[in-house]
Amino acid sequence: MEASMSLEEVVQQISNLAQQEGEAPRKKQVKKSNPELMRNALYYFPNWDAAIESSKQP
Repeated sequence: MEASMSLEEVVQQISNLAQQEGEAPRKKQVKKSNPELMRNALYYFPNWDAAIESSKQP
């Protein structure tokens, strides 16, 4: 599998979703609404929680 987004794009999109929703985006919700983001996040990170944590760092 090859990523179609850069690591920075993935982190930025997760961060944007968190800001819009006021909380960390849920895995099931993202998997359904934005499967491309989910695939790319799991390409760069071992799991969704690790992707969320990375998006919280300054």
